[in-house]
Amino acid sequence: MTFTKTRLFLEQIAPLAGLGKAELAVLSTPQNVLKADLVISGKTYPAYRVQFNNARGPFKGGIRFHPEVDEDEVTSLAFWMTLKTAVADIPLGGGKGGVRINPKELTTAELEELSRAYVRAFYKELGPDKDIPAPDVYTTPQIMAWMLDEYEKLIGRKAPAFITGKPLEYGGSKVRDIATALGGMYILEEAVTKLRLPGKRVVIQGFGNAGMTAAKLVAEQGYKVVAVSDSKGGIYDPHGLDIDDVVKIKDATGSVVNHAAQKVSNSELLKLDCDILIPSALSGVITAENAVAVKAKIILELANGPTTPEADRILHEAGVLVLPDILANAGGVTVSYFEWVQNLQDESWTERVVKEKLKTKMITAFQQLWDLYSLNTYDFRTASYIHALRKIIEAERKRGRV
Repeated sequence: MTFTKTRLFLEQIAPLAGLGKAELAVLSTPQNVLKADLVISGKTYPAYRVQFNNARGPFKGGIRFHPEVDEDEVTSLAFWMTLKTAVADIPLGGGKGGVRINPKELTTAELEELSRAYVRAFYKELGPDKDIPAPDVYTTPQIMAWMLDEYEKLIGRKAPAFITGKPLEYGGSKVRDIATALGGMYILEEAVTKLRLPGKRVVIQGFGNAGMTAAKLVAEQGYKVVAVSDSKGGIYDPHGLDIDDVVKIKDATGSVVNHAAQKVSNSELLKLDCDILIPSALSGVITAENAVAVKAKIILELANGPTTPEADRILHEAGVLVLPDILANAGGVTVSYFEWVQNLQDESWTERVVKEKLKTKMITAFQQLWDLYSLNTYDFRTASYIHALRKIIEAERKRGRV
């Protein structure tokens, strides 16, 4: 979503959230927009860090290396990150960063130099008590390690809480690799209980890290995964897929389509008979055109923005509960917050402790939104946005900034 559309969204939702002109102005404007040109092997690449809002705590958000990165995209993502941390009820704000580059065209040495150059460009405005970056599209734990090393060289001391998503050996948190899917699983279990959903047939679009992990987790909890897909297509078995077998096929051949199960396209997969649909790949896949054919009673958005606004309205009127990305995939940023806390306190929590804390956070966040949703006629996504915006503005008021 462009930032122009983000502003329009804010204007539309402002009356529901009780926002006046002053509040709307604060929420429509990033606090800081940082820019730099990074020179790698004689070529110049534009870099950005947008610090949108820190009313509830230090800015927090990933850094992406992607050929389509621009200021508008990063600004919009920083805004949504502000809402996500508020929904997750963690004491952080929202930010985002990026470099317009195709990292696949770089050597390992050039990728390291790019990572370090990014930190050199912005380090004075970053830090554990200012702005805490993290991985995003095409950035990895290794890149976070290079960035932390560069930051510590520049400031002359250890500062592991500067960045999250690091390797475990360098202060990273346990569970981070499955946090997005695991957080979504905790949310799904609560929703299934609230709706008293009798069936547990699951369809998952996307079989990358989040989708594959989600498939494993729901299968372990007794759900029947009847279909999965990746970029090459999908497979379907109404009696349920053996997820361990599907993972082996994916790892060995590069795609789930090489499994013996019935083949389906990604578009057909969204319309399959199921109880729960988990889009875990691309944005904008559930549209006004195909929403009427969705048979699921719950949609768990592990992907960012998989449902269009027009589809949202159709699904809500059809009684489908859409658990929005701003909540459903907030497990990742929540465990990033846990990593930051562990680093600040010089601690390393066990896997069990991290999972327990994540479950508590996600269930608490869901319940707060469910209470608001239950009392109103608007959909669950709108309830999520209103809840987040009110929390941010209340923090702004307490600070005396609005």
